[in-house]
Order: sequence, then C-alpha cells, then structure tokens
Amino acid sequence: MIDIVNKLNWLIGGEAGYGIMSIGVAFSKICSRGGLHIFDYVEYPSLIRGGHNAYYVSVEDKEVFSQKRDVNLLIALNRETIDLHKNELSPDAGIIYDSETVKIGKFSPKISLYPVPLIKFAQEIGKDKLMMNTVALGACVAVVDYDFDLLASVIKEQFTGKGDEIVNVNINSARAGYDYVKKNFKNKFHYQLKKTGKGKSMIVSGNDAFCLGAIKAGCKFLAAYPMTPINSILHYMKAKEKECNFVVVQPEDEIAAINIAIGASYAGVRSMTCSSGGGFSLMVEALGMAGITETPLVIVESGRGGPSSGLPTWTEQGDLRFLMHASQGEFPRIILAPGDVDDCFYFGMQAFNLAEKYQLPVFLIMDKYVSESHKSTKKFNDKLIKIERGLLIDEDGKLGEKYERYKFTDSGISKRAVPGLKNRVVMTSSYEHSELGLFDDGAENHVRMMDKRLGKLKLALKDAPKPVLYGPKKAKLTIIGWGSTKYPILEALKTLNEKKAVANYLQITSIIPFHSDIVAKVMDSSKTLIIENNATAQLRGVIRENTLKTPDYTYLKYDSRPFYPEDIVKKVHGLIK
Repeated sequence: MIDIVNKLNWLIGGEAGYGIMSIGVAFSKICSRGGLHIFDYVEYPSLIRGGHNAYYVSVEDKEVFSQKRDVNLLIALNRETIDLHKNELSPDAGIIYDSETVKIGKFSPKISLYPVPLIKFAQEIGKDKLMMNTVALGACVAVVDYDFDLLASVIKEQFTGKGDEIVNVNINSARAGYDYVKKNFKNKFHYQLKKTGKGKSMIVSGNDAFCLGAIKAGCKFLAAYPMTPINSILHYMKAKEKECNFVVVQPEDEIAAINIAIGASYAGVRSMTCSSGGGFSLMVEALGMAGITETPLVIVESGRGGPSSGLPTWTEQGDLRFLMHASQGEFPRIILAPGDVDDCFYFGMQAFNLAEKYQLPVFLIMDKYVSESHKSTKKFNDKLIKIERGLLIDEDGKLGEKYERYKFTDSGISKRAVPGLKNRVVMTSSYEHSELGLFDDGAENHVRMMDKRLGKLKLALKDAPKPVLYGPKKAKLTIIGWGSTKYPILEALKTLNEKKAVANYLQITSIIPFHSDIVAKVMDSSKTLIIENNATAQLRGVIRENTLKTPDYTYLKYDSRPFYPEDIVKKVHGLIK
C-alpha cells in the first residue's frame, strides 16, 4: 500500500570525490522538471579530498522550504553512510546500496532494502567505479516510480559539451540501475513521485540568485578571493564574464580585493566584493576608506562557524555584530539580510541602487545555509526593481574645475562625478576632507562631515526593505528571525497552522537602517519568540537597542547546523501550552 504520493525526503551519502553534489543537484532538477517543488541542502567536511559528503533533498507537490529530519530514501554509496545516517531514517524508509561491497546489517522489516550491483554496472558500462553514483540515481528513479525520460534529459543537459559518448555512457549507466530495480523488486515503495503537469520551475542557490540579481542590476566589476561559502559567486560570475560584459578579478588576497573594488567604483562602475568572516576581517581597514570617501560598494558576507578559521564548510549567523560595527570610527552602512533565494535576487538588485543612491557600503549578510542550498522558485521578475544610479554625473560643464565632491547638502548626498571627465577635477582622500576633497582636520568641518555622512541613514530607511509578516495577522505567538532561519521557520509554520492560527513569522530584512516602528507594533500584538543560529542572540540585542523591547522567548542554535522545522514546531508547542 502506498502511504504518500509526491512527498519524499531523500539523501545520498558517500566519500567526497564520488560526485555526491552533482547527483544531488541532478535529482533536484528531475523532480522540478516534473512540476514538483524541492529544497536541498549539502553537508561536507573541510577537506580537499576524502571525508563524508551528504546531500539532502526534500520533495513535495507544494512549496517546500527546508530539509526535514526524517529520511525516507537513503542512497548509500558506502557502509559509512549507513552508519552515519541510520538514525535519521523514517520507520518506513528505503535504502539503496551496493549489493556486493556493503554489508547492510539488521534493520526493521518495515525498512525496504534495495541491494543493487552499483559498482559492477559502473565498471561494465562506464569503465569507471565513479559511475556508481549515476547507476544509483537510476535505481532511485525506479524505486520511486518516477519518469526515466526526465532523468535522461537532465543527464544529457549536464554532459552536453563532453561529447555524445559521455552522454550515452551516463544514460546507459542510469538505465542499468533503473532496469535492475524494476526487474528485481516488485513491491512498490511507500513513497512514490509523479509528475504534476504544473510545469517546471528554476532550481537556484542563494549565491546563484544573488549573481543573477547583480548582473540584472548592472554590476560591472567583481574582485574577490576564494573562501567558502562565497566561492560559487566567484565561479558563476567568472563563467558569465564575457557573455554579460563585466570584469571579474581574483587578486592575491581579500585586502587587494576590496581596494580594487573601491577603485572600480570610484571610477564609475557598479562594483562589488564578497567573502566570509575571515576574509572580511582583512577588508575592514579599506571598508573605512569606502566610508569616508563616500564610495558606493556592495559586499556579500556569507558566514560560517567561527571564530578564526572555525568550521569552514558549516553554517552560522555569528557575524551580524561584526558587520554592524566593523572599521575604525563611525560611518553609515546598510545591512540587508536575505532569507531565501528570492530575497538574494531582489536584495542583490536593490543593494546596488542603495549603494549608489546613498554613496556608502551596502552589505548582504548571508551564511552557508542560504548561500549553498537550492530551492525551486518561479522565474525572477527583474522589472520589479528599477535601476537608480543616484546623483552620478558625467558631462556637465557648469560644474567647472572647482567641483565640490563633498558639498554639504540638506540630504547629505553630494553629486558624484567620475574622475577623468571633461571640465572637472575630482579630488578625494582617506583623510577627513573639505567639500573640495582636500585635507581638512578642523573641528567644525569634522562635525559637519560626520553629520553629513551619518544623516543619510534617515533617508535610506524609506528605501530599505520592510519587515515581512508571514502567516495569519494575529496568532498566539510571533516568531522573529533574520536571514536563513526563514527556511525552517516557514516550513514549521505549515505544520503549526494546519488547523488553527498558532503562530506567524516576522522576517527582519534590514538590520541597518532598522524599521523600529514596524517591529515594535508587531511585538506589542502578541508574545514573541526570536530564533537565531548564533550563541549570543545578536538580533535580539539589535531589537532591544532600537525598540526598547525584548522578545519574550529566545531559541538559539550554534552547533553550526541549521534548524530543523520539527524542532521549531516542538519549541512553539512547548511555549503555548
């Protein structure tokens, strides 16, 4: 008897180097191509080669927002995978494994076992043991009774460019696994997947979504040094460099990266850099230069477990306070906190507008979880955000040679000219300066310049994305979160509100500037629970500073792993008894 249709929590695990990630992405794609929704999440160690990799995919016929705790189908490419993940299996799960090399051990009769000669088929057809992952994927498609043609089309897409022979070997390897299961296992697995006919959606990661937003926003320059988990931003942008007509530079280190990006922005192009906490630590001195010179700059900082080198391939929301206060002295910066792939795209576009309109650094604070996880989503609508370059001027003979780059204005925003253009001399300095840009350390001038720069945030509040309330307008409890906690919180809301309005969710999207009035109003309407992936409740402190209110309850997780929605459901039920 089939218990569930079009709902599956899937996991493939094995040694690094066996294509775990490529097979995980392929499975997500074939599900999406059949009209199903997916969310996927990957775990891997900080090793060049070796160690255990695990790729989770949650599939449903309705929108799914995060990974789940119980695994329904496990593809084990080695015995270690079974040992590490057997306690995650649901009572009626299935296991696909190599019948000739893996000793399965004892499992409950309710667990469905699918021994398949993965390595044998891989070596016979593909002449390479590594092809066992493709054989296993074919077997998986057969177990859940899904459409093999979708798998074949994804394989063809992935290997196009490597020649027909490579494409055919991979399709034949998958077919061998598929046919073996169909021939040898007659009982239907409890979890079946069927095409919905609703059409396919995009499968993107947070990093990829940001890149798409940056390209649409007219970003023309990226300077970055590799550091997990922003590497895929560098890879994606480099791959699109010629097609989209921009420049990507990988310099010797992060210090050079931010300085080069500041220089490019000073020259008039939309410019950005990116790093994680360790790399951003090296950027901090130059960040102050962007602040005092009022140079627009977009910075993506994607967090991982810290401090120091910490846990390079795991996730944490530990860098918020760092970004808020980094650098010597005081100057304004904007910090946006995207929580899913859609936010990464739209906030990415908006960041470039805000940077140029208010002439200051704009951060997108992310983490490994939102950067690297994939989610199915509808096509982005870049027309929702209009490109605004602010007071950027090019040719205006009226300005003359005594152009005042830092002219005092009511808004605090001065006209920004590009050096080297006709009829103007653009002067600036990393020292405090006059309206012309010349060194001026006078007390009165410094106060006026400080007020000029800091006053921009009051204006920027109207353009910063407002907090978003998800779920019923009134509920017994309001969950407050920022960044990547959005994924498991939204998934938890689906369970919490199945029968009645138990909880809603307030997503804080802009940390600086902060929408105090909106947040305070929501906090006055119900009890509140704040959820953060850090040890010190950093956003809770920010809320207290800005509203003089403290959430009623706090739920923190700082083991470098994301929240599970099941844990949030349990926490909420414990609070509203």
